[in-house]
Amino acid sequence: MTMGALTLIVLLPLLGFLLNGLLGNRFGHKFVNAVGCGLPIASFAIAIKTTVDFLAGGGTPIVEPFFTWAAIGTNAFDISFYFDRLTVVMVLIVSGVGSLIHIYSIGYMHKDESYARFFAYLNLFLFFMLMLVLGRSLLVLFVGWEGVGLASYLLIGFWFEDPLNAAAGKKAFIANRIGDAGFLLGMFLLYTALGTLEMDRINAAFLAPNASAALLGLATAVGVFLFIGATGKSAQIPLYVWLPDAMAGPTPVSALIHAATMVTAGVYMTARMSGIYLHSEAASNLIAVIGAATAFLAATIAVAQTDIKKVLAYSTVSQLGFMFVAAGVGAYGVAVFHLYTHAFFKACLFLGAGSVIHAMSGEQDIRKMGALARKIPLTSITFIVATAAIAGIPFLSGFFSKDEILLYALVSPLGSQVLFGVMAATALMTAFYMFRLLWLVFFGRSRVEPEVEHHIHESPRSMTWVLVILAFLSVVGGYLSIPHFLEPQLPLPAVEEAAHHYHWTVVGVSVALGLIGLAGAWFVYGGTGELGARLQATFAPLHKLLYAKYYIDELYEALLGKPLLWISDRLFLRAGDRFLLDGTLNGLAALAQRAAGRLQQVQAGSLHLYALFVLAGIVAALVWSWRYV
Repeated sequence: MTMGALTLIVLLPLLGFLLNGLLGNRFGHKFVNAVGCGLPIASFAIAIKTTVDFLAGGGTPIVEPFFTWAAIGTNAFDISFYFDRLTVVMVLIVSGVGSLIHIYSIGYMHKDESYARFFAYLNLFLFFMLMLVLGRSLLVLFVGWEGVGLASYLLIGFWFEDPLNAAAGKKAFIANRIGDAGFLLGMFLLYTALGTLEMDRINAAFLAPNASAALLGLATAVGVFLFIGATGKSAQIPLYVWLPDAMAGPTPVSALIHAATMVTAGVYMTARMSGIYLHSEAASNLIAVIGAATAFLAATIAVAQTDIKKVLAYSTVSQLGFMFVAAGVGAYGVAVFHLYTHAFFKACLFLGAGSVIHAMSGEQDIRKMGALARKIPLTSITFIVATAAIAGIPFLSGFFSKDEILLYALVSPLGSQVLFGVMAATALMTAFYMFRLLWLVFFGRSRVEPEVEHHIHESPRSMTWVLVILAFLSVVGGYLSIPHFLEPQLPLPAVEEAAHHYHWTVVGVSVALGLIGLAGAWFVYGGTGELGARLQATFAPLHKLLYAKYYIDELYEALLGKPLLWISDRLFLRAGDRFLLDGTLNGLAALAQRAAGRLQQVQAGSLHLYALFVLAGIVAALVWSWRYV
C-alpha cells in the first residue's frame, strides 16, 4: 500500500468524515469547521501542487497504485489513481468549488442542530466524488459513482423528519439505481471482451489501428449501456425526475451535488470513455438526441416554475443536456468546457438563492419576493453576474462555452441544422427564464410579506465572500480555453473550415439570443409585472401544463409506481412474506409447541415409567443391530 499525493487528495475528506462523524458533537462548531473545511482545502492545495508538477513534467499521465483490492486467478483488481489532463480539470473543480461550498455552509447551517453530521456527510460526498474522478479503472469509478449516490441520499434527506425530504432522498437513490443497472452491463461487456476495466487501456484498445472488428462491434452496446448509467447520474430523459425533487435538501447540498459535481459525473464518464463513442455513431447520435430533448424539455418547464430553487434545478437539467449534445457530436472537450463554466455560475446561483432564502426567513416562492436588490446588494450583484453568464451575455464564461456547443451542434459531422435550431431555442429560453427569475426576485415592486420584510438582511461574510469569488470565476472562467487544453487527449471534430465559416454567424446568433431573452423577460416581468400575469391568464392551459412539469411524475406514478406497489403488496408482501415466510416460521413454531405439549405429558415424574422407556430403547437397539449380524 502506497500513500502518494493522489491518495491524499482522495483520503483527506474521508478523514474529515470520520473525525466529524465521531467527535464533532463532542468538540463543537470550531472543531467541525476546522476539520470539515480545513481538510477539503488541504485536498485542493495538494491538487494544485500535483497539477503544477504534472504540467512541468510535460503532461505525462501519473499512475499511483494504492493497493490490490482482489485477485481472481491471474487477474488482479487494483485500486489505482490516474492523473491526466481531464483529471486536472475535474479534480480542481470538485475540490475547489467543493471547498468554497463547505465554507459557505458555516454561515448557512450554523443554527442547525445536526451541524457536525452535515459536515460529515459533505466530507463523505467529496471523498467519493474525488475517488470517481481519480479512479483509473471503471471499477474504482463505480465505487465512487455508487458512493456519491449514497452521500446524496443522506444529504437530500438530511432533514429526514420531513416526509417530503425523506421521499426526495429515496427518489434520487432509486432513480440512480435504475441507471446503474445499465452501467454494470456495460462494465461486464468490457471485461468479457478485454479482461480489464482500466479506462486508459480500454480507450487504447478501441483506438488501436489493429482493433478487431469483434471489439469495435461492441462499441454501440457498451456505449448505450454506459450512457444509461449517465442518464441517471446526470439527470437526462427518462431519469431526470429525481433532480428537481432533490432541492428539498439544504441549499449548499443543491450547489455541491446538483451544480458542480455529482450531476456532471455522467458527462465526465462519457468524455473519459470517448474511445468507445468515437467508434459508435449510433450511440453518439442517441446521446445528442437525448441531450437536446432534455435541454429543451427542462427549459420549457423552468419558464413556469415559482420556487427559486426549482427554477435553478430545471436549469441544471437543461444545461446538462447542452453538455451531452456537445459529447454526442464528438466535441468532448467542449462538453467539459461547459461543465467547467457551469460549475462556477450555477454554484453561484444556487448559493445566491440560499442567501435570498436566508434573508427571507426561509421563503422560496419568487411570487413573494421583489425589489430585494436594495436590501441585499452583494447577493444581488453576484446573482446578476451569474445570471448573465448562464444566459450567454458576451465576455462572461457561459458565453464562450455555450457558443462552442452551438457551433459544433451545427458544423460537426454528427451535428445538423435541426440540432442547432433546438439548442438555439433552448438558449433563448434559458436567457428568458433566468432574467425572469432575476426581475421577480431583485427588481420590480416588492411583494414581500410585511412580517418577513422587517427581517431581511445580508448574509454573513462566510457566505457573501464565497458568492463574490464564484461571481468572479463566472466572469473570467471562459478565458481559459479548456478545449485547447484537453485537445491532446480529447481531439475536437475535424471541422476547421466549416467552423471558421460559421463561427461569427453562430457568435452573432448566440449574442442575439441572450439579449432577446433579457429584453423579453424585462418586457413581460419588468415594472409591475402585470403583463406577465395577463399572459399567464391568457395561456392558462399551457401554463398549467408547464407548471405541472407535463405531469411526468404523475405518469410515472400511474404506470410504474402504483403497479409495482400493488405487485409488491400482493405478491411479495402478502403471498411471499406473510404467507410463505411468516407462515412457514409460524407453522414450525406451532408444530414445535404442540410436540412439546405432547412430550410434556410423558414427563410425569414416575421412575418406573422412565425405567420402562429405557428398557424399551435398549430392546429396540438390540433388535435393530441383530438385523445386520
